[in-house]
Amino acid sequence: MSTLEIKDLHVSVRTDDEEKEILTGVTLTINDGETHAIMGPNGSGKSTLAYSIAGHPKYTITSGSVTLDGQDVLAMTVDQRARAGLFLAMQYPVEVPGVSVANFLRTAKTAIDGEAPKLRTWVKDVNSALEELNLDPSFAQRSVNEGFSGGEKKRHEIAQLELLDPKVAVLDETDSGLDIDALKIVAEGVNRFRTQEGKGVLLITHYTRILRYIEPDFVHVFVAGRVAESGGKELAEQLESEGYDKYVKAAVTAG
Repeated sequence: MSTLEIKDLHVSVRTDDEEKEILTGVTLTINDGETHAIMGPNGSGKSTLAYSIAGHPKYTITSGSVTLDGQDVLAMTVDQRARAGLFLAMQYPVEVPGVSVANFLRTAKTAIDGEAPKLRTWVKDVNSALEELNLDPSFAQRSVNEGFSGGEKKRHEIAQLELLDPKVAVLDETDSGLDIDALKIVAEGVNRFRTQEGKGVLLITHYTRILRYIEPDFVHVFVAGRVAESGGKELAEQLESEGYDKYVKAAVTAG
């Protein structure tokens, strides 16, 4: 059983020589077998939440807690968080010139497991993961994200998800920049992951289109750095028709 528990999380970032609070008290629990979708307008703090969980040094945790299976995530280094079972698929994956996809994946798997995977079975696993994501085996010899299309970058992220086998996947706008075919392929990869035993998913998105392919158990409206409302998949349909306006206005009034 895996549980990611976020309690009253406050996070700030330094801008123009001042600290600006971005997250203003986020409380959220993701149990294994659950898929949680976070939706909200630009600037509401969705990506800040993802990067804070992962340990990005740009963000300062001012109060609150994050635990994974009772372990203090905030006390861990970034690599320790990965080994504990956290995974972040980034909205804008970075290029790593000179490092092949194959070497990157094997190095990451070795770091997480504490030992190198057996080469013969590993090559088969990588090729199988790439094939599932409609990527040619030659893709493994390309430099990480260098010259990749938006769809290739996001499919590579899902290949990492499948091969590294974390407990909880935090997916930051994985649908961003994808055409409909790539969106379906990525969604299928996420669905393969989340149907395994002991897996949890936190899916951050602006739009409902990915939720047509990845059905969430819970939908949370994120406004002004916190969860403004939670519900089932019907809440996403409501947001599609009504937008975020009433939540934004309520946050302004409360502020």
